[in-house]
Order: sequence, then C-alpha cells, then structure tokens
Amino acid sequence: MISANNVTLRIGKKALFEDVNIKFTEGNCYGLIGANGAGKSTFLRILSGNLETTKGDVSITPGQRMSVLEQDHFKYDEFPVMDTVIMGNERLYQIMKEKDAIYAKEDFTDEDGMRASELEGEFAEMDGWEAESNAAMLLNGLGIDPSLHYSLMKDLNGSEKVKVLLAKALFGNPDILLLDEPTNHLDLDAIAWLEDFLIDFENTVIVVSHDRYFLNKVCTHIADIDYGKIQLYAGNYDFWYESSQLIIKQMKEANKKKEEKIKELQEFISRFSANASKSKQATSRKRALEKIELDEIRPSSRKYPYIDFRPDREIGNEVLTVEHISKTVGGVKVLNDISFIVGHDDKIAFVGGNELAKTTLFQILTGELEPDEGSYKWGVTTSQSYFPKDNTAEFDNDLTIADWLTGYSPVKDVTYVRGFLGRMLFAGDDGIKKVRVLSGGEKVRCLLSKMMISGANCLILDEPTNHLDMESITALNNGLIKFRGVELFSCHDHQFVQTTANRIMEILPDGTLIDKITTYDEYLASDVMARKRTVYTAKTENEEEV
Repeated sequence: MISANNVTLRIGKKALFEDVNIKFTEGNCYGLIGANGAGKSTFLRILSGNLETTKGDVSITPGQRMSVLEQDHFKYDEFPVMDTVIMGNERLYQIMKEKDAIYAKEDFTDEDGMRASELEGEFAEMDGWEAESNAAMLLNGLGIDPSLHYSLMKDLNGSEKVKVLLAKALFGNPDILLLDEPTNHLDLDAIAWLEDFLIDFENTVIVVSHDRYFLNKVCTHIADIDYGKIQLYAGNYDFWYESSQLIIKQMKEANKKKEEKIKELQEFISRFSANASKSKQATSRKRALEKIELDEIRPSSRKYPYIDFRPDREIGNEVLTVEHISKTVGGVKVLNDISFIVGHDDKIAFVGGNELAKTTLFQILTGELEPDEGSYKWGVTTSQSYFPKDNTAEFDNDLTIADWLTGYSPVKDVTYVRGFLGRMLFAGDDGIKKVRVLSGGEKVRCLLSKMMISGANCLILDEPTNHLDMESITALNNGLIKFRGVELFSCHDHQFVQTTANRIMEILPDGTLIDKITTYDEYLASDVMARKRTVYTAKTENEEEV
C-alpha cells in the first residue's frame, strides 16, 4: 500500500495540492486524471519520492518495492537492452554484476567464495535464473524483436526505447507500479498487450493516461485531480464521468429546491413580519432561512477546445485513386504495390505497427515525397489539409501564434483569425506568444486551428492525439465524427479509432495492404487478424523458394 498523508505542495504562492489524503491499495489499478496543469505527473513524482512536499508525507508498506516508468530515453544508451530491463529490479541487477565481478577474478579467494555463495542464495530467491527469460517475454510482448535484445540502447529508435523503458518498469513484479503516459508512442498491438498485462497484475498500479479506452480497460478506480484536491471514485473512466456528472446534477437539483424554499420563506417573512398575529411564524421562518445553505458547485478546471472542421466545398464522387505505389526507405521496402480507391464518405484509419509505412504514405499523398513506383490522383473537387507527425519545421520561426495562423488564413482579418485561436484555448495575450516556444500540446492545437481555417474537405492526420490532454482528444474525436468530408488518419487511441473510422487499412511488415470496410472493433474480432500473419509468413516462404 502507498498513501499520501496531508500532502501540500506550494509553488510560489500557488498551492498545487492542499492537504491531500488518499490511499492506494494492493490489487487495484488507479487512473490519475485531471486537466492539463492539474499536477498529475507532479503527484506521481511526489509518490515516487522524486519531489519533496511543502507539507505532509508519503508512506509505503515496509519491504515493498516501487517501480517507475522513466521518461529519459537516452539515460541507458550505453547499456544493452537486456541489462536495461533487468535494472528494473535494482537489487537483482546489483547481485548479477557483483557475481560476475567475483567470478571474473583471477585470484579467487575463500572470502570471494563465501560472498559468491551468499549472492547465489539471494539470486535464487529472487528468481534470478529466470531474469533473462522474463525480460525477454516482456520485450517480445511489447514488440521488440529478439534480434535487438542484446543490442545497445543507443542503436534503437525512439519508439523501441520507449518500449524497453516500459519493460524495465514492469520487470520483476514490483509491489507498486507508477506509470506516466505508458501508451505514448506504443502501437495498438503493444497497447493491447499492456492492457492484458495490467489486468492480470495483482499489485498496486497508479497510471496517468489520456487514452480513455485504456483507462476503461485496466482501471478499478479513478483518482480525479481538480482544484488541488483528489477525489477517489470506484470504477473505470466512464463510470467516473457518469458519477461526477450525476453528483453535479444532484447538487444542482438540491440547490434548486433550496432556492425555491428560500424564496417561499422570504415571501412569507416579507408579507407577515409586520403582522402581530403572524410575527411568531415569521420569526420561526427567519431562523429556518438562516439554516439553509446552498451547496458550492465549483466549475471544473477542465477546459475543452471547440473543434469544428467545416469544408468550404462539398466533395464529389471522385476523391482519391492510389495505383501500385511502392516506396523504399533506408533500404527497406515500406510500401509494396499499394492500391486503393477512396470514396466520398470514407473515414479511414491506418492501423498496425508499421509506423514508417503510414507516415511515408501520407507524405506521398500530400506531395512531400515521390513514390518509387505507381501514382495517385486526387479528385478535382477535393482540397487537402495535412497534420504531420513531426511538426518541427512548421514552428521553426519567430512568428507569433496570430501571425503564424494568419499566413494560412484565406481571410487576413485579425478578429477572424483570433476567433479560431480562441476556440483552441488561445485567449488574450496568448496570440502574441512566439510559436517557437510553444509546448507540444499547444503546437498540436495550432495545427488543428490551421486545419479548421483551411476549409479543406479531405483531412490527413498522422498521430494527431500525441501531446494532447484528455479534453482536447475528446474534442478532436467529436470534431472528426461530425466532419462532413473524407478522413485518412493514424492514431494509437483505441476509442478514437473505433468511434471515428468506418474503414480500416493495415500496412503489413512486407509493405502490403489489408483493406476492410468495417469498424476497428469488428476488424480486431475478425479472422483477418489471425490470417494476416499466416498469409505474410507463407508469402515470405514462397518468395524464398522462388
């Protein structure tokens, strides 16, 4: 068990947390939620001991081991992947290294022998002989190829490093597990594996995530941070939302009844206070009036942007035709003879683990890259707006937010442009902030403003939910559901894909395409998921025979 006892944290004069008391018990998974800036990651740092409180303390059941998902992707660059994962159990790793050092000695003494014997005993008690196989199971489950298990961390790409650090946090069955955005940069297969792992995990988990489906799947409780307090709810994210809305509704109804009673009493007092025969009744009602207190209903600190994509022109029947496109990147054929036709009602989700292939296809369709083979053609009634996964170049300038967006606006009026910024929570002086200094979430909201102001009827979005908070993801999700145009997008948010897409495309490891007109859940439930691996394996074997 881990608990926060009267925890207060002040930053300057502002209290981020005020007298927080909460217990996290064994066998439960707690989703820590709250608006951007509410202090979710900060509270995890307090629980982990990496941040001192102004007042109060954190207590952990004696003898329990805590594991934390680390965010520094370069910290272990000089270590092998396998060693990095095993470091998740620091004591076990220390024993392994000390044993290796003793056995490597040329002048092995009796004392060395006794020490080695002690270490071997402790090593066996900690299941040390299973350490590498257990680490390998975690890596395999998260999609790290066995050929990389003994590579140096610096030789892995960013997504692979994230998975290794997650495996490190999960390694060794920790008693308390703290996970800050564990699904970031994971493909949908890895997220599904992590969901199953946490569902079966028998100890304490506290997780921060913007993935609603993930929270619904794994959480037994929700800890909601709002106005420096943490309110605990039993149930998953959807249950929290329904419960919190119900509580507000009940408080409003109770206040309405109280207000009606107050009005009734005030009218009686006003009417009969000067009447001698009614004076006692009036006095009695004055006392009753003084006892009535309205419940304080504070509005949530959560802020939802308003995302509404309105195409300037209705789209025709001819939207996009892709014919036999192939592309090799870095010596690997990521797109292999890809062909498909897009209809005017299609909302297509590109799913699967082949991240580079999806980004490459989007870059080809937006004219940023040329295919090695094949062609594509957009219909004459179409106009496209693109959300790139890597937006670094877009904001590598000294423009203010308002000037930056004005450059993309068909109407150069400042009031018109600021209207779009206001919808995306850039109010007042925010418009004069330089785009170069914006946070990841702010840059995403700027790009979505650009897409809204474009009036395009075909939207191409490559991982648009990265860096967004729960409120912004919900707003974007709703905006795309309502959009009367064509969408091509990739996203790791299960609920986002399920509620938005009516067609699923998956680019397989060999660069070929599976194309199904279906929802995402139906796609996952179909035999396609089982067949595709068999088809790919058989195809590879046939190619080798030829």
